[in-house]
Amino acid sequence: MTKQIWLNLPVKEVAKSKEFFAKIGFSFNEQYATPQSTCLSVGATNFAVMLFEESMFEGFVQNKITDTKSSSEILISIDAESREEVDEFAKKVEEAGGTVFDKPAEIQGWMYGCGFADLDGHRWNMLYMDFSKVPKQ
Repeated sequence: MTKQIWLNLPVKEVAKSKEFFAKIGFSFNEQYATPQSTCLSVGATNFAVMLFEESMFEGFVQNKITDTKSSSEILISIDAESREEVDEFAKKVEEAGGTVFDKPAEIQGWMYGCGFADLDGHRWNMLYMDFSKVPKQ
């Protein structure tokens, strides 16, 4: 039976990606680190996001890597504890060299979030959700 899930992403340079993600507040599980890969630990459950240099990733998937400049295959969502955390995070992303493609804003009256791209163009968003404001059906 399945007990864990890992998300695997291709990156151009593991060292630069690791530096970027460290600057925006992520930690790493060094147990899975190699010269061509690293493991981000995301959230309270330490969800594993493996970053593999492109040549290694292509060996696994035996397929062409998506050009993140012209298309997206995934949107990775992470939560925030407050609107202020979203605002601070967006600033960290820009300072670390990432791109905030969707500035922090209210969404549907009960969420507040922003969208950003990492150094390799993978799209992420951070959301604060105020469930007390969810519209009643």
